[in-house]
Amino acid sequence: MAITPKNIVRHELIGLKVRISSSKNKSLNGLSGVVVDETCNTLVIKTKDGKEKIVIKKVCMFDFTLPNGTVVSVDGRLLIGRPEDRIKKKLPKWKLSELKNV
Repeated sequence: MAITPKNIVRHELIGLKVRISSSKNKSLNGLSGVVVDETCNTLVIKTKDGKEKIVIKKVCMFDFTLPNGTVVSVDGRLLIGRPEDRIKKKLPKWKLSELKNV
C-alpha cells in the first residue's frame, strides 16, 4: 500500500524525511533528517551531519516528506504507540482532519 497523507499515521515512518516544525523543546525546532528508528514514544532522526537525535513524539509537530514529494504535517500525539500497533489503530475522522498538507 502506497503511503499517502491519509494513511501516514498508520504507515511505516522509517526512511521518511522529516522536519520538526514546532516543539515544546525549543532546541528541536527546525531539526531535520531521516527517520532511522521508532519506538512507542520516540523517533530517532539521523541529521545531515550524521548524528542521531532521539525526539519525543508527543511534544512535536512533524513535517514528513512522502516519497512522491508531498509534505504532510502530523501532530506527534497521533504517532504515539508501538509502530506495529499503530498500523492497526483506527482514527476518528476528526483526528484525520488534523493532518495537513503543507
